Amino acid sequence: MNDDPAALGQALRHWRDRTSPQDVGLPLGGVRRAPGLRREELAQLAGLSVDYVVRLERGRATSPSPQVLASLARALRLTETERDHLYLLAGHAPPTAGHVPTHIPPSVQRLLDQLRATPLSVHDAAWNLISWNPLWAALIGDPSPLRGRERNIAWRHFTALPTRVTHTPEQETRFETALVCDLRSSAARYPQDKPLRVLITDLRRTSDRFHDLWDSHAVGYHTTDSKTIHHPDLGPITVDCDTLTIPGSDLRIAVCTPPPGTTTADQFDLLTTIGTQTMA
Repeated sequence: MNDDPAALGQALRHWRDRTSPQDVGLPLGGVRRAPGLRREELAQLAGLSVDYVVRLERGRATSPSPQVLASLARALRLTETERDHLYLLAGHAPPTAGHVPTHIPPSVQRLLDQLRATPLSVHDAAWNLISWNPLWAALIGDPSPLRGRERNIAWRHFTALPTRVTHTPEQETRFETALVCDLRSSAARYPQDKPLRVLITDLRRTSDRFHDLWDSHAVGYHTTDSKTIHHPDLGPITVDCDTLTIPGSDLRIAVCTPPPGTTTADQFDLLTTIGTQTMA
């Protein structure tokens, strides 16, 4: 493995310069000295501070974490080969086949970019939230401040962390069963993934409900289901939620759509206007 901050900075600048704002859904926004992304735009897309991006590009920041590298790879639309090169430049081993993948292929990202009018989020096989669009943040709540397990759907649900989402008892049973079965399958596919093993162990110790479902070997899978989201300004919003799995990358995409005959589509239009700001 390499560990050359200067080479890492050169690679990041090259990838940033070749990435058009339009490729990542950003407006061109006035006169640009170069066709690529500005540092501020890369920082926004990757969830990093502008100062940290500057230090990375100038070789003054050493040992960026795998989580930071994964965010940069997604923001820059890197291919899997380029992502692996990024990890090596930063002195990390690239993700291996025994670990849960978090990379969003550029072709999948382009598909997601076409669905801006639909709230959606992207999760890895351990149900960690790794990406979302602005409408999803407006609907569910902005996840940007969340860290670590606060971004894991299973941990949030089974430890009863605050959420805007409510289910009927029948919906909750289907959701919980599908979630546990999905984690069991992921654990079998990624036996070397320590964070996934620790997550499951901690869930079994912390949540009686998770423990019982895990030991019962209940069988279930994600289907289209309705749920109610309690928005602080718009009130209850009823949505249908589908979970799409991307073959090869093992990602889960949660997509919210308006059920027929409801006012949800109009509420989505309002969400696009107000974003994550309140209407007060």
